[in-house]
Amino acid sequence: MQKVLIVEDEVSLRDGLRDNLEAEGYAVSTASTGKEGLKKGLEEEVDLILLDIVLPGMNGFDICKEIKSKKLTVPIIMLTAKAKEVDKILGLELGADDYVTKPFSINELLARIKAVLRRAEIHRAAKQKKIDFYEFGDVKLNFAELEGYKGTKKLRLSKREFDILAYMVKRKGEVISRNDLLDVVWGYEVFPSTRTVDNFMARLRKQIEDKASKPKYIQSVRSVGYKFVA
Repeated sequence: MQKVLIVEDEVSLRDGLRDNLEAEGYAVSTASTGKEGLKKGLEEEVDLILLDIVLPGMNGFDICKEIKSKKLTVPIIMLTAKAKEVDKILGLELGADDYVTKPFSINELLARIKAVLRRAEIHRAAKQKKIDFYEFGDVKLNFAELEGYKGTKKLRLSKREFDILAYMVKRKGEVISRNDLLDVVWGYEVFPSTRTVDNFMARLRKQIEDKASKPKYIQSVRSVGYKFVA
């Protein structure tokens, strides 16, 4: 049974969410303050956290930052009455997997929970795969030795760039969000921005694509991230 932690100070909303989630077959834990939510988020084995932003004692942004620095893979959906774009961007860059603005439909929230949990499982499975060698086009990658060639030319790739390529190869054909890449390759404890991912992709394209301005292998997916096609 999957377990969800609800961190919400509004009693009626917290109880309503708990009842609906339990009816859907989830185990549920709750917290009404920021500090209690952080404690449970770090100490309990949970599969997903529903996290309000405005909380007594400690706000949701700080909780998200702290939890992601210790438990990178636990998915977090932020719940808030704030609708400002800057708040959404901050939450996502701190590691949140999704963002729902109050008031919301319970059916929409349940669908988002299922989608986030499904992505988290795909994410875990990809991280566990082992890959030593991979070839596409005229590119040859040796992940075990951190060496790569495009034709006869040796590629000048950093360890981080090899890590990016390895993860994309493991999820070939799938759309991969910038936040997924930040989680896997950087880890949220260093707090890079999603722009960092774009900069690394630009450098990778210059090395592995025949024409970086018209990429064949590392394709952009507008407003989401990237897809590796080979």
